[in-house]
Amino acid sequence: MITLERMRWWHVAELMPIERAVFQPEPWSERLFWSELGQLDTRHYVVALSDGSVVGYAGLCDYPDEAFVQTIAVAPAAQGQGLGARLLADLLQEAARRRQRTVSLEVRADNAAAQLLYAAHGFTRTGVRRGYYPGGVDALVLTRRG
Repeated sequence: MITLERMRWWHVAELMPIERAVFQPEPWSERLFWSELGQLDTRHYVVALSDGSVVGYAGLCDYPDEAFVQTIAVAPAAQGQGLGARLLADLLQEAARRRQRTVSLEVRADNAAAQLLYAAHGFTRTGVRRGYYPGGVDALVLTRRG
């Protein structure tokens, strides 16, 4: 059984292999995660645990006019089981709790699976950042208004 709980500093070391596997060639550093966790008033980070081990995580930033999905990652061995959708639903619930009607994110233009996940949750394309990712891959800006 997979449970979601608030991300704590001790989860960071355990999630780093997932971060490196999913976000090569530019994964976040441990220091960046710690910085994010230190901003409790504007951040919401969760981990997905299976038998006490981190198998996924997600984070949301609460800006004055919108919420922004900072990251969602699922361990390669746990992908395809709906965990990404569960993590995203948690972020959207938190955005609603914080009274944010607009939630945005960036996704690689070549990540069709993620784009399908976001579309299923009401996100639509609102912009493009040309050459944003390594290798010149565009970032699609997606927004959900509710």
